[in-house]
Amino acid sequence: MTPGRVAQAMGGVFAVIGTPTSAPKPRGKSPGWEPGKKRSRKNRCPIVKKTLTSPRKEPSVAV
Repeated sequence: MTPGRVAQAMGGVFAVIGTPTSAPKPRGKSPGWEPGKKRSRKNRCPIVKKTLTSPRKEPSVAV
C-alpha cells in the first residue's frame, strides 16, 4: 500500500483499538457556594507606612 492509503486506513484502525486517554470532562458553570456555607471577610494585613526622614543638613563650607 502507498503511504497515503495507509494514512487513510489509520482512522479505522484507531477506532477499533481505542485510545489510552480518558474521556473528556464536561464543562459549564461552576456550582458556586454550597448552600448554608458561612461567608467571612478576608483577613486584612496591617498597613506598613514609610518612616518620615528628617531634612538633610547643608554641609558647612570651610573658609
